[in-house]
Amino acid sequence: MGSPRILLVDDEEALTRYLAPILERAGFSVVVAHDGNTAFRYVQEQPVDLIVLDLLLPDLDGREVCRRLRAAGIWTPVIMLTRVTRTLDRVISLEEGADDYLSKPFDPHELIARIRAVLRRAQKFPQRPPLHTASKLRTGDLVLDRRARRVCKGGKVLELTPRALALLEYLMLHPDEVLARERLLDAVWGWRHPVATRAVDVRIAEIRKALEDDPERPVYIETVTGLGYRFLAPVEPLVE
Repeated sequence: MGSPRILLVDDEEALTRYLAPILERAGFSVVVAHDGNTAFRYVQEQPVDLIVLDLLLPDLDGREVCRRLRAAGIWTPVIMLTRVTRTLDRVISLEEGADDYLSKPFDPHELIARIRAVLRRAQKFPQRPPLHTASKLRTGDLVLDRRARRVCKGGKVLELTPRALALLEYLMLHPDEVLARERLLDAVWGWRHPVATRAVDVRIAEIRKALEDDPERPVYIETVTGLGYRFLAPVEPLVE
């Protein structure tokens, strides 16, 4: 097998000149585009393994590129690049079919870690819509209804605070990925809510208690010492 082929789409040429060599040194083959129309045409004509797609592009913005790809039945994984202050943009981008997002400015090594995590998920479930597009997530007898904001296990509704439910949702949307406490704070609490990383641990304990998940022999949530947490169980969209 050759190197995973990455399409890097950003109108900031200085950024693509900086990022492309870093991604190549990490073992990826990189193709660059600077506008949405070019990116969309390229993916239609040339297969790539993953797209790193800036939200703000001069013609078609990143969301519209993603929307058109999904409408055409092209489920190539997409990591959207957004601005840290645009929380709504992140949410909408995921609803349009992106697999993950990363806020600018970012550490290139974080981008590499995200790419590898998304590629692992894509290899397990090729041509499957991203988990972010599913209204319900399931692992075994555990079902999370994202629209109703309800979690059931074995048909029984679990009592979780809104923040714990949002944290569980984020973990299930990123299965088998080590998630740092700082990333969980950003995703679930947001930058407008300055809280300590201890808040993550408190909510993890709440989730474990509700799921009856032993931290010493976890079925769902594993503590990765010095790094963060990982959702262990396989997750799939629930089709009704």
